Amino acid sequence: MITTRLERRVTGILDLEDAKRHARVDGDYEDFDFHRMMVSAIIEAEDYASMAFLSQAVRVTLDDRPRDGKVALPIGPLRDWTEVFVMVAGEDYDHFTVTEGQRPVLHLDWPCPPGPIVIEYFAGFGHDGADVPEDLRHALLDQVAAYYDARGAVNRGTVALSPHFARIVGRYRGVRI
Repeated sequence: MITTRLERRVTGILDLEDAKRHARVDGDYEDFDFHRMMVSAIIEAEDYASMAFLSQAVRVTLDDRPRDGKVALPIGPLRDWTEVFVMVAGEDYDHFTVTEGQRPVLHLDWPCPPGPIVIEYFAGFGHDGADVPEDLRHALLDQVAAYYDARGAVNRGTVALSPHFARIVGRYRGVRI
């Protein structure tokens, strides 16, 4: 399975002033660095939990149909099941259902023709930062503060995930078997 984020938006989720306040920083002399830390924390969280904060298109490509006809959509949450598009062997395919939720699953109806499968859908909590759950935004702020505190560290082991970030984002993380 190949998963591609077709568009990733990372601005508008966190507020610069909130991030600086959380890290106990006054003034604007490090705004550029804070912006980079905010982007890094957002990308880290999205990759860590296989999710999208803001609405983004996702493409999943499979070499052939799965034996059981089920495809766990790798990036959640699913925005709208009616905006899931499937192509099998280069042809539009609309014989499927979707089990919604934080970890959605696409069910291909049988018989599904053989051939490569391309699935496109929209993942994310919404279109602006206010749609992202508050606990996730707090976890991101905590990670930005951890990045700020570890800036310039010589020992790579001192730069780690904030325990709060790992615990909160971990609740949204999908389980893989």
